[in-house]
Amino acid sequence: MALSRLPSGRRARRAPMAEINVTPLVDVMLVLLVIFMVTAPLLKAGVPVELPDSRAKALPQTPSQVTVTMGYDGKTYLDDAELAPGELADRIASLPRDPQGKLPLVVLRADRALDYGRVIGLMGELNRAGITSISLVTAASGAAPAPVSPGSVKKP
Repeated sequence: MALSRLPSGRRARRAPMAEINVTPLVDVMLVLLVIFMVTAPLLKAGVPVELPDSRAKALPQTPSQVTVTMGYDGKTYLDDAELAPGELADRIASLPRDPQGKLPLVVLRADRALDYGRVIGLMGELNRAGITSISLVTAASGAAPAPVSPGSVKKP
């Protein structure tokens, strides 16, 4: 690199670069965006159900909890595994207990289109298995839940 001489005999100095090279920053941000786009759908709950709306505050999640889900078609799931009819009580009774002998917390997710009697029947099965405290999951909503007309309920 040839440096030009100034008339006074001194060498010219390069001025410091005051720009930020944003190309690596954009590359990193695009990679992070792709990673989040790929992993976001995987973080969703296993069984898709349409939860009823509620204005209740969310409860903190505990590490020792089991999720029981009843879909609109009436199929029952323990966490993500589908259960045969009548199998729920046996599977709940066989769950590991904590040091005090208590069963884990049971969280019930039921589709909003289900008949009330089916959900109560499922809760009765949980009670028969020894579960006396059940947390019901709803969708968070700021407004009051909309009334459901008898004609809008999906039949399984």
